Amino acid sequence: MAARMSNRPIAAIVLAAGKGTRMKSDLHKVLHPIAGRPMLLHLMASVDALSPAKKVVIVGDKADQLEAALGGSAELAVQDPQLGTGHAVQQGEGALAGFDGDVLILYGDVPFVPTATMQSMIDRLNAADTPAVVVLAFEPDDPLQYGRVITDGDRVTKMVEHKDATEVERAVRLCNSGLMAAKARDLFALLARVTDDNAAKEFYLVDIVNIANADGRSCAVVTTDPNDVAGINSRAELAQAEAQWQAFKRDEAMAGGASLRAPDTVWFSWDTELGRDVTIEPNVFFGPGVTVGDHVTIRANSHIEGANIGAGCEIGPFARLRPGTVLEEKAKIGNFVETKKAHLGKGAKANHLTYLGDATVGAGANIGAGTITCNYDGYFKYQTVIGENAFIGSNSALIAPVTIGRDAIVAAGSAVSRDVGDGDLRMVRAEQLVKPGWADRFHDTMRKKKAAEKK
Repeated sequence: MAARMSNRPIAAIVLAAGKGTRMKSDLHKVLHPIAGRPMLLHLMASVDALSPAKKVVIVGDKADQLEAALGGSAELAVQDPQLGTGHAVQQGEGALAGFDGDVLILYGDVPFVPTATMQSMIDRLNAADTPAVVVLAFEPDDPLQYGRVITDGDRVTKMVEHKDATEVERAVRLCNSGLMAAKARDLFALLARVTDDNAAKEFYLVDIVNIANADGRSCAVVTTDPNDVAGINSRAELAQAEAQWQAFKRDEAMAGGASLRAPDTVWFSWDTELGRDVTIEPNVFFGPGVTVGDHVTIRANSHIEGANIGAGCEIGPFARLRPGTVLEEKAKIGNFVETKKAHLGKGAKANHLTYLGDATVGAGANIGAGTITCNYDGYFKYQTVIGENAFIGSNSALIAPVTIGRDAIVAAGSAVSRDVGDGDLRMVRAEQLVKPGWADRFHDTMRKKKAAEKK
């Protein structure tokens, strides 16, 4: 049946009331992260691409956690007690009072449903034969305990849970994902007629299809890839979902012009952005909030989070860039260098063994090995400002708040607590004291003492 596009308003009801006991966690199941983002928010982002008029999340256990994570972006409806999926969807009726549009029924622990798949369900719902319900189905390698979708063409003739299915029905490979679409006026009218006359004594959502069929209405099926509707109920399944997402992101990165020397060892965040001709060596980890410009090289074993890396920069190996790091064009962060809220100007470099926190480093400045910005006094953080083309000698401590001027030099081994003017040299070292022959006398004394103890 040919679909037509619809301009009807869309609402989404997302089921997230389950206790998630198999996770064995104090964190709500749907808030466990994949690629640094709660799985529920992955799903909500796909929903948001449809510009829905309403979003309702059905909550139960740990509702306060969901409320905090959603931050007012969706209405909440409580399911208590929890009497099955049909009962859960019914709890959204109040939030959708007066809504006359299309409703998507989704699950918070099924996070990777593509927006295009959701749209295909809506389009099928508004096709010329006007089905009462659209069911999203899939064909897994092993049907396991999934409910079955019995069809004639793309018309659903029966929905049955595995525990209630006959052997003939269990032989059907088309399985119910649980996701559905229906017009609001049909959905809640059908739900009101669902009973708990089944083996589990629950109100099954799938029964709305059977009720609509009994009324002589048609119901339709849309199919999708099993990976799109994979549910997450345990730590093992969470790890599988993470691996699936990372594999997709790596392929996407390489297709976009990045070179990954050992793809399986690179871990991306949900929002990592890479430019063209970026080279990433093995064992690189991206946390949230990283943007990488063109022609950047990120060497092995680097950890990057909350950083904006300009074109032509070089990072690592063994570098750690923490949130608030900004590197302008061709800046360099070398091995065993850590940055936090540090802004390095064009061509500035810190090649090794350095900590730069709450610092601004001017273009062309050179930070010597072992330099640290002493930015915290135990109570407050302070700023260090290093001017353009300044040279900071090795093993220097810059005690903030402090400003090092343009073209200034800080001599190696200095502990600088006062500002250094443009073009000045600052050397802060204790006077060297020499005692001729002292070490020889000390060694002789100690050897004699040790020999006496052995007798």
